[in-house]
Amino acid sequence: MRRWLLPEAIEDLLPAEALHVEALRRRLLDEFSRRGYQLVAPPLLEYLEALLSGSGHDLEPRTFKLVDQLSGRTMGIRADITPQVARIDAHLLNRRGVARLCDCGSVLHALPADLMASREPVQIGVEVYGHAGPEADSEVVRLLADALEVAGIATSRIDLGHVGIFRALVAGLPGETVEELFAALQAKDVPTLTELTAGLDGAVRSALLALPACYGQPRQVLAAARRQLPALPEIEAALATLD
Repeated sequence: MRRWLLPEAIEDLLPAEALHVEALRRRLLDEFSRRGYQLVAPPLLEYLEALLSGSGHDLEPRTFKLVDQLSGRTMGIRADITPQVARIDAHLLNRRGVARLCDCGSVLHALPADLMASREPVQIGVEVYGHAGPEADSEVVRLLADALEVAGIATSRIDLGHVGIFRALVAGLPGETVEELFAALQAKDVPTLTELTAGLDGAVRSALLALPACYGQPRQVLAAARRQLPALPEIEAALATLD
């Protein structure tokens, strides 16, 4: 075996590509700063229980794990920076009012997201904390569209959804079942979704099976969703927010 071979889905960036990535990173961070987002830089490593707490719980299968030689505790290499930024906002900054933060750095995935994906992608993102209304979502979506333009991506499509619809449908189900259903919905895996919903209430099952087809022209999709989904207050509120 040749000693210089890299692990699968791990690669070097040669000068031209490395320069392009760094220039794009700088342009995007400058744009975020101009919009009032402050940069934070979480560590690459954290204790596993902290790294996977809260919104990071779903990252466990994608997280590399190792033992800290100093403490003997299990550590993880971040698979996503977003939960770390949430920790910084909640426990270190602890500001009143709205906080706008941005981040950029490498993450490491135990398994690639798809056949062509790197296991060491560079992640860049923004977060708005302290405002639960649709105005914050709208601000981030508009910034995403502008970031795609800055990156030179001429053709793009932004898909919008609302997790409140899913939460309303699966309320009361076991946590493991909820996780399996959510993974199947994210992948639009209708055969698996059909199997997982076999024992559920008829109305809930029909609604969950209808969700993968709820995409396309916004007004048509929202009208179809209002016809096909249960008239629960949480679902009606989520659809109103999307509208």
